[in-house]
Amino acid sequence: MPTAARNLLTDNPALYEARFRDPGRLAGRWTEDCLRRHGAGARVLDMGCGTGRDAAHLHGAGREVTGADLSEAMLAHARAHHPGPEYVHADLHGFDLGRGVFDAVVCLDSALLYCHTNDRLDAFLSSCRRALVPGGLLVTEMRNGAYFLGRTDLLDTPTVDAFTWQGTVYRSTTTLTVDRTAQLLRRRRVWTASDGSAPVEQRSAWRLLFPQELRHLLAGHGFAVLELHDGPGPRTEPPWREGRLPGATADADRLHLVARLTTPH
Repeated sequence: MPTAARNLLTDNPALYEARFRDPGRLAGRWTEDCLRRHGAGARVLDMGCGTGRDAAHLHGAGREVTGADLSEAMLAHARAHHPGPEYVHADLHGFDLGRGVFDAVVCLDSALLYCHTNDRLDAFLSSCRRALVPGGLLVTEMRNGAYFLGRTDLLDTPTVDAFTWQGTVYRSTTTLTVDRTAQLLRRRRVWTASDGSAPVEQRSAWRLLFPQELRHLLAGHGFAVLELHDGPGPRTEPPWREGRLPGATADADRLHLVARLTTPH
């Protein structure tokens, strides 16, 4: 039987980067493009910064970046391998890093969807509202809840993926299911490794948010939506590239949001 782990990849940041390679810093470049097109100032908070790759890219683009994460392992890796930003411990379910300190808050790779309840979503948006200057931006990228309305191609059937790191082959078997009552996309993943270590089971979930629901939530916290679309973005196919403008639909499996704070505290 597999043993339980909080999260094999986030507990092992080097392994995480080996699994989710981004040598061209596509996510960071997409984010910088959003910030530049909408005239964001230099001070950026990367909330859920993970290993620090995107925060470091924004720092290299000339921004004053703070990376925040709940994982001390991720923060230690970021400080050692992606220096430049300031890295701090904070919880996206509610944080206080100062009032009016940032020109933009960035929250990538579905990190926002770890706010599973309405109370946690409200706490995140209230924290962003406090942290931003008037006119500051919120830039997020996540799974699109609307994709799962009537679609089952990603659900219920296990998918297998594998990659090699430091001579060991890591194989994951992943099953996604929809919990309609909780409005969650639940993921069960079992890891095996060729080094003979015991299998590891990981369970996690994302809140399924819908485009109109997001607009309503944001308006309630003083944000005006500037962009809300399904691509192109850093995880779409084909992926975003310089010069590509956002689309007008919100139907595919990724959702991209840029909103401006119009009613600060």
